[in-house]
Amino acid sequence: MEFSFSYYIGLAGIMVFTISGATAALEHKEHHHDVFSVFFTGFITAIGGGTLRDITLGNYPVSWVKDENILWAIFVGFLLVILLPKFVTKLRNELFLFDTLGIGIYTVLGTRIALDHGVNAFASALLGMISAIFGGVIRDTLMNEVPFIFRKEIYATACLAGSVLYLILNEWECQANLNLIVSASLIVVIRLIAVRLNLGLPKLKIF
Repeated sequence: MEFSFSYYIGLAGIMVFTISGATAALEHKEHHHDVFSVFFTGFITAIGGGTLRDITLGNYPVSWVKDENILWAIFVGFLLVILLPKFVTKLRNELFLFDTLGIGIYTVLGTRIALDHGVNAFASALLGMISAIFGGVIRDTLMNEVPFIFRKEIYATACLAGSVLYLILNEWECQANLNLIVSASLIVVIRLIAVRLNLGLPKLKIF
């Protein structure tokens, strides 16, 4: 197995999505969550998008089954939430840190994986977006909340913008790690600005 820069960045994305899901479970006031339910929510948030991507690509066994380091990253993220809940919750609430970093990393890596499987550019961008948002959709559904993609906030659009930038820079033969950082950063910046300024796409009306 190649332990490259992008590989470790991918593990970091797994960990931050685990923290996002587990923290959401801890913060939810309508339901009582024990240790297992907190872990499961973090787990499904971390692997949901990547699993759907792998199934779509026919990439078996799916990534978290064949690579135990992914499970270790999930476990570390879960431990951080359990051992440092106040610190983790403060970061998440003030900076939207974990969701934002997670979607940035997952989008770009998902796009790259799709390209590596010979998928066309348009489908690669969509699979990158799915990799990033589907775990959060499952998380919000479990929490009985409206998923981010159905809210006013710019979410999936930021992912698509990052995917498109990655594809453009890849076509221009930009260095792979630099492309990853720049494209993921674009997603993070768009997301943070959209949340801070309460920006959203125009609402469609049916006449």
